[in-house]
Amino acid sequence: MKLLSMKAKLTIWITTLMLFLVGAVFVIMLSFTSRIVTNNTNNLLLNTAKNNLASISKKDGKIIFDEKFSFTYNGVYTLVYSEAGALLAGQPPLNFPENVNFINGRVHDVYSKDGEYYVIDYLLHFNWNERVWIRSVVQKPDVVDLVEDMKIVALVLLPMMIVIAAIGAYMLASSTFKPINKIIDAAKRIEQGSDLSLRIGLPKNYDEIGKLSQAFDKMFERLEKSFESEKQFTSDASHELRTPIAVILAQCSDAEQGYDDIDKYKQAIEVIDRQAKRISTLINQLLQMARLEQGTQVVNFEIHDLSEFLEIICLEQQNIPDTMELKIDIQNDIIAQFDIVLMSRLVQNLIDNAIKYGDKNGYIKVKLWKQLNIIYLSVEDNGIGISEDKIDSIWKRFYQVDNSRNKQNGAGLGLTMVKQIVNLHKGQVSVNSIYGEGTCFLVCFPQTQNQD
Repeated sequence: MKLLSMKAKLTIWITTLMLFLVGAVFVIMLSFTSRIVTNNTNNLLLNTAKNNLASISKKDGKIIFDEKFSFTYNGVYTLVYSEAGALLAGQPPLNFPENVNFINGRVHDVYSKDGEYYVIDYLLHFNWNERVWIRSVVQKPDVVDLVEDMKIVALVLLPMMIVIAAIGAYMLASSTFKPINKIIDAAKRIEQGSDLSLRIGLPKNYDEIGKLSQAFDKMFERLEKSFESEKQFTSDASHELRTPIAVILAQCSDAEQGYDDIDKYKQAIEVIDRQAKRISTLINQLLQMARLEQGTQVVNFEIHDLSEFLEIICLEQQNIPDTMELKIDIQNDIIAQFDIVLMSRLVQNLIDNAIKYGDKNGYIKVKLWKQLNIIYLSVEDNGIGISEDKIDSIWKRFYQVDNSRNKQNGAGLGLTMVKQIVNLHKGQVSVNSIYGEGTCFLVCFPQTQNQD
């Protein structure tokens, strides 16, 4: 048996609910109809009797009725009796029984051949020895007939209301699930075509369906980034590992054939060791970049003294040639919020880049200062510089300005990682370079990170 769809279930549920509500209203109306009709009849009886009492008087032994007095009004009959019970004025309803006892000031029931009556009597005093009875009579409404009429109306209207409710429920369900169908279709297209760039694209709104759509779009975006990062990682790794692995295999092959002296074996081992370390460094860098791109790298923002932190990094530099001068211009007591590990990598990459492309007899200048709530960090060298047509390319993976000069010193990932770290700190990085004269990298970021 095929399970019902959510649209069908919602339609049935709303229709059933409407049927229940309409039935409940009908039952409530039936239960209150008798009471309401009875109360209205009694109120009519009482009000008519009181109005007539105020419109009757006696003068010169004669009863006088003014123009407001009515013997029949909306089915209420008013009769005037002597104190002894003789009818003086008015016409009782047909088949109204005679000799009905008078009960002063209280509505009571009187039964006759053609039905039941509500009666109220008032003893009206003209003077101490002249009194008359004012009797008001109204036939008790036939609630049974009224209820039967209501049942007939309900039997006619109820099916119509159910049909209308079902149509409305179906239209509501269709409208509600239409965006969900778009979500399902988008997911199927992505699954069938492996195109992670597809998006649901529903307009932004604040209902649950809109939020679900946005959540799916963000999920697809994250999957696309992860997939692209994985493809990039695979491509980069296979491309960059090819050369060192080929060198290692060549050295191993030569070593297997045998060398004439031990020095050649040592040289082969040194080459293999150097290339293995290069592979290890490259893999670590690629993995860290992939984590940064996918957002899986845990960024631990803490408040530290950036001035002291930067000074320690500069003093611990071991790779700077003795012929190069390291100049430090650090403003004291700059307190900032940053990730120590990532900031250390950023500074180290910029210094390493200055060592690679700087003048071996020149200088490297590291400067730190603050203006308002913006922190500035610059690393400057007076090396080979970068031509203007290549400045935009230095941020790309594995790009190196001078491969022949730095073939063994890096894979060209340092500046790419610098830009990623700067973005995580909500900052910007720029470069000012003159070919043949030198290069200056400038990093700026807010003193305090407002994390989302």
